[in-house]
Amino acid sequence: MDIGIGLPTTLDIAGPDLVAWARRAEERGFASLGTIDRIVYPNYDSLTALAAAAAATTRVRLFTDILLTPLYRPVHLAKVTASVDALSGGRLTLGLGVGGRPDDFAAMDRPFKRRGALMDETLDLLQRAWAGEPVAGGEFPVGPRPVRGRVPILVGGSGDRAVERTVRWGDGWTMGGGTPEMAAQTVPRIRQAWREGGRDGEPRLAALCYYGFADATETSAALRRYYGFLGDYADRVAQSAITSPAAAAAAVRAFADAGLTELVFFPTIPQLSEVDALADAVLK
Repeated sequence: MDIGIGLPTTLDIAGPDLVAWARRAEERGFASLGTIDRIVYPNYDSLTALAAAAAATTRVRLFTDILLTPLYRPVHLAKVTASVDALSGGRLTLGLGVGGRPDDFAAMDRPFKRRGALMDETLDLLQRAWAGEPVAGGEFPVGPRPVRGRVPILVGGSGDRAVERTVRWGDGWTMGGGTPEMAAQTVPRIRQAWREGGRDGEPRLAALCYYGFADATETSAALRRYYGFLGDYADRVAQSAITSPAAAAAAVRAFADAGLTELVFFPTIPQLSEVDALADAVLK
C-alpha cells in the first residue's frame, strides 16, 4: 500500500512552513501529498498549495483528495490542472468529488441542485481539453498537455453514480474519509463494475484518515471546527481520529485488508514533528 500525508492546508500554518512540510514529507519517503477542499473556510486553495509543494519537491506525488469539482468552471479547471501536472513533471492525481455544502456553491455562483450534472459535464470536458481539443472554441487548446496525456482521476463517492463515473472517466476510486469497514463495502462494487465495464488492469483505490499525535485535544478541536457544519456527526469524525503511532500502523493494516491501494493521513496539528512521527509509525 502507498502511504501519503496531507498538507496542513486547513490548519493555522504560514506559507513557508507549509512548503517545509512538503519537503520533509518527501525526505521521509511518503508516496503523496494530499489536499482537502473548501471555499468558505480559511484554508489554502488546493491546487495552489500543490503547485507550491511541486516547486519544493521532485518525487512525491500530488493528490487532491478530494477537489469539489462542480464548484469550478470546467475550462479553467482543465487549464489549471494541466498546468500543475506539467510543472510538476506529471505528478498530479485528481481525486474529484461532488461536494455537499450549499455555502461553497453560493460563494462560487454555482447551482447546488445541479452539482451531479456539473460533475459529469466537467469530467467530460477535462478529458477533451487535456487531449488538445479546443473546448473554448477557436483553434487553440486551453492549456499545456499533461505529461502522460491526461491527469489521472480518482472519483469520490459511494453511490451508484460515483461507481459509474469511476468506470467511465476514472483511473480508480477514492472513498475520502471513512472507516475500513465502509471501504470494504464499496471496493468489491468498484472492482466488479470495472470488470463489467471492460476496463483493463486494476483500479487505484484510495482513502483518507485524520491523525494527530502531539495533542488529542487539539486534534479533536481541529476536526470539530472543520466539520462543524455536520452537527453531531462532527463528533464522530473527531472521535475517529488516529492519535497514536500504534493506531496509525493498525489503520494501515485495516485499510489494506479492505482492499485499498493508497491511504493518505491528513494532519490535525501543523507542527513539522508530526511528519516525522507519522513516518516512524507507518513507513518501513
